[in-house]
Amino acid sequence: MLEGVNVALGVSGSIAAVKTVELAHELRRQGAAVRAVTTDASRGIVHPWSLEFATQQPVVTELTGAVEHVALCGHDGWADVLLLAPATANTVGKVAAAIDDTPVTTCATTALGAGVPVVVAPAMHEPMYDHPGVLASIETLEEWGVGFVDPRIEEGKAKIATEEAIVLGVARAVGDAPLDGRHVVVTSGATSEAIDPVRLLTNRASGKMGREVAKACYVRGADVTLVHDGPEVPYADVLSVESAAEMLEAVRSVAADADALVSAAAIGDYTVETAPEKLSSGRELTLELEPTPKLIDEVRADHPDLPIVGFKVETDVDDETLVDRARETLERADLAFVVANDAAVMGEDGTRTLFVSPEAVDEHVGSKAAIAAVLAERLADEF
Repeated sequence: MLEGVNVALGVSGSIAAVKTVELAHELRRQGAAVRAVTTDASRGIVHPWSLEFATQQPVVTELTGAVEHVALCGHDGWADVLLLAPATANTVGKVAAAIDDTPVTTCATTALGAGVPVVVAPAMHEPMYDHPGVLASIETLEEWGVGFVDPRIEEGKAKIATEEAIVLGVARAVGDAPLDGRHVVVTSGATSEAIDPVRLLTNRASGKMGREVAKACYVRGADVTLVHDGPEVPYADVLSVESAAEMLEAVRSVAADADALVSAAAIGDYTVETAPEKLSSGRELTLELEPTPKLIDEVRADHPDLPIVGFKVETDVDDETLVDRARETLERADLAFVVANDAAVMGEDGTRTLFVSPEAVDEHVGSKAAIAAVLAERLADEF
């Protein structure tokens, strides 16, 4: 995700500085090169040797005649992005006021003046995060184009975001952003139909593909709404649903403001009348199944011009049959393109897909993250 990206990592004196060793490792796992810059306060929490080990680069602990801040973050400097993680209230306020009295804040002033992207991951106690001055500083920095990776509000603290969220924030800051300003709605995972208060009709979809698509669109600059039966995520606004009807209602609630819909969810084809109490076991039972509305057909009827990407899953069919069935869906709902694959990949990290468009069929094999990247780029082409 960050192949070839140079990240200057500015570490401030929050207790969350203990997490920067693993953060540096994760940035490097994603392909980035990392150089750390520290404040005096942070060195009382994490030793520069730890950061040197994690980054495999010398750590900037003071500014010397080598003008490290310019070498890192100036015009034609080493860094492609400056990441302030963790960023204390003190550091956020100083950066917004152009006070550069530490190596970290001086790098920030230099980066902002040179047009180097800056990403901030705040970490502090919640009352400090809610301080009017801190909020005003954040607003100022956002107006200057600084990206923020929101903290997790837990136990009275604004805890530093997860490594995944920070990596995605960095990737978003340094990417080409072909989906900038676009609102993409993504459905993901399985739906479930309640038989009774205990039992469900559902399927084996894991939601991995849909989540990777949401990430890929976010990294490319989109504002993403993720509709799924799952947790909150740092890269999208989540609408939590369970049944096919709830998913359709949720998508309808945001479709009018959407620039595209990616229908990656494995939406149940049938529903059943829910029994008010748990059905007794140990006896024969017949369920009367009723077909659910096709989400892409319903949304297409409401929004004739909305670009929609569909998914088609089949079992034990050859490519010709898979493409034929994908084309049926493509033409029926007037889709931009359809991603077709075999159901055997459900729950797996990798997949083989056929991208079926009105003009062509393209095969793509790889991780679901890689396939999602292809999809996001194809979606950008649609615009």
